[in-house]
Amino acid sequence: MKPLTISAFDLPDHLTPKAAPTLIAGDEQHFAAIAESLEQTIAELSDRLDAELKAPGGAGRQAMDRDAEVHRLNGRLRALRRFGLDLCLGHIVSADDPEPVYIGRLGLTDSEGRRLLLDWRSPAAEPFFAATHANPMGLASRRRYRWTRGRISDYWDEVFVADGLEGRAALDDQSAFIASLGSNRSARMRDVLATIQADQDAIVRAVSRGALVVDGGPGTGKTVVALHRTAHLLYSDPRLGHRRGGVLFVGPHQPYLAYVSDVLPNLGEEGVQTCTLRDLVAEGATAAIETDPDVALLKSSADMVKAVEKAVRFYEEPPSEGMTVTVDWSDIRLSAADWAEAFEAPEPGTPHNEARDQIWEKLVTILMDKYDGDDISPEQFRRSLQHDKELVGTLNRAWPLLEATDLVSDLWSVPAYLRMCAPWLSRDDVSKLQREDAQAWTASDLPLLDAARQRLGDPEAARRKHRQEAALAAQRERMAQVVDNLIQADDDGEGLMTQLRREDFQRNLVDESELTSAQPDLLAGPFAHIVVDEAQELTDAEWQMLLLRCPSRSFTIVGDRAQARHGFTESWRERLERIGLDRIDVASLSINYRTPEEVMAEAEPVIRAVLPDANVPTSIRSSDIPVVHGSVSDLDPVLDSWLAAHADGIACVIGDPTFRATPRVRSLTPELSKGLEFDLVVLIDPEAFGKGVEGAVDRYVAMTRATQQLVILTSS
Repeated sequence: MKPLTISAFDLPDHLTPKAAPTLIAGDEQHFAAIAESLEQTIAELSDRLDAELKAPGGAGRQAMDRDAEVHRLNGRLRALRRFGLDLCLGHIVSADDPEPVYIGRLGLTDSEGRRLLLDWRSPAAEPFFAATHANPMGLASRRRYRWTRGRISDYWDEVFVADGLEGRAALDDQSAFIASLGSNRSARMRDVLATIQADQDAIVRAVSRGALVVDGGPGTGKTVVALHRTAHLLYSDPRLGHRRGGVLFVGPHQPYLAYVSDVLPNLGEEGVQTCTLRDLVAEGATAAIETDPDVALLKSSADMVKAVEKAVRFYEEPPSEGMTVTVDWSDIRLSAADWAEAFEAPEPGTPHNEARDQIWEKLVTILMDKYDGDDISPEQFRRSLQHDKELVGTLNRAWPLLEATDLVSDLWSVPAYLRMCAPWLSRDDVSKLQREDAQAWTASDLPLLDAARQRLGDPEAARRKHRQEAALAAQRERMAQVVDNLIQADDDGEGLMTQLRREDFQRNLVDESELTSAQPDLLAGPFAHIVVDEAQELTDAEWQMLLLRCPSRSFTIVGDRAQARHGFTESWRERLERIGLDRIDVASLSINYRTPEEVMAEAEPVIRAVLPDANVPTSIRSSDIPVVHGSVSDLDPVLDSWLAAHADGIACVIGDPTFRATPRVRSLTPELSKGLEFDLVVLIDPEAFGKGVEGAVDRYVAMTRATQQLVILTSS
């Protein structure tokens, strides 16, 4: 084994005792083996990927398998190239075996099959995260590394048995962990694999059946837990693989998604779909905020979403009278009972716009069974029916192709239609919901638009299918003519010409490769599991958007009732049972790892003034920096001073829409700061954030974004 040319350790001067060879020589030797294996594995994977890319693509299942293998090899290569030795998180030593087991972001073996890194998600790695002095889980010791620019800048030893100090540097047990909590933030959240705590790890590894609520106040690591749990579930639960259902991760807003975008790839998972609720609906990007709180409240109920079903059913009533259908060869009677039978043909769950084709096929069958004229092919009979304008027109009126936007906008512009679909609404409610521009969409409309689109399906898909079927029919007709000409020109009618008479052979001559197909909607689902962060903000109507996409009802629900801007008076269980979930478990996080004591001492009274029973977590560290109060005129000096004193880190100004952001100073509203964290937070006129619960929550959320320092500036 060739030695590393540069030590993996780059410890600062004040940690020189930790660099003693007796403490790190074993690690250095193991890192050399990891480096050699990484180089060899990357080379082998690159060769296999090149071979796959050069091989013929094949067709059907063969092509799918090839694409899956290319995707797998690319993902593995990206994960290995993203890190070097810092794939390694640390090691554990069993009380029964002195040989260390090294834990990694990914599993890694050498050419002889020796395990160099154990994947952090494997059950055998659990003690690395979950062992405590109360429950050491069979460990004698544990070492965690702190990596900085690819080298170890600190490490943290813990011992769990009386004689475990030998060969361990238990000099400052909390160094790596506390240092990570107080380190400067960046524009992207970092994963915290090396410092996940036992209470967090228990949630990460919990089974995926049913709904698991992760409840915790600011700084408890809810988001980190949700992201690491997502990666763990994809590794451990065979139901959730990307080709077997997959996982959807839903965040509160785009700044949040940008902030957490690196975490899952760093954990080896690149195929997770991430989005906000607005992203689930095409109109979400431009939908305005509902300005009338009464209207927003009316639209927020699950009943209003369910009214969409009745709205669609209005367009699925069979004709009440029979008619005579004319084909090229005779007239056939189609009764009201026949119409009713045809309208029952669609399979359960078939979207409205797709169901019309099934109804048409049933009508063809019913009429064909009644036909007693000369022998004709089903295709000839079908084409003849398509020319009966009265039949086609009657079907179009009784079961029309519908657009979701038209269906929902009719609710806001036709009072009688809304009263029929939502009979529980009062006349005053119906009046409030009417608006001049029925398609001036707001965020409150999005759940209804989503429900309508899911129920209706894409009308353009049906039209596209009809155009493609017509194009294929035309191709087959032309090919049939070519075949007839070739057969007529054949002298003896044997060989190839005989084969051309076969219908399946003629079908293979039709080229379907140029037919267009719609790009799949990657957010349409269904998903095997959905993770929802800041879930306390979701209305009942918005929950329906997610329930539609997760038939298994398998959820990880992350939130804090005290951070609900519009209040959250129920328990999590009461709320979730009401919107349609069952098998609900609640796990609570109560330790604030992020927010210093100084900041929480100022933030806690703000939320307790409106929510006395708020779940305010306990901070475990102090920044020794008091909260500063001043005038808004101090904003520039405060930022200039902080930037001059800190070469790294991110600040945020919250509450001043006129402040222009810079690369290291963000500018956000209180609502858009939710889920984020910054080294310095400057609040501008927090009392102007609003009154009541909403204003208090916005102030509480904004204050607790600070990981080091909070400054509050007012105009008066």
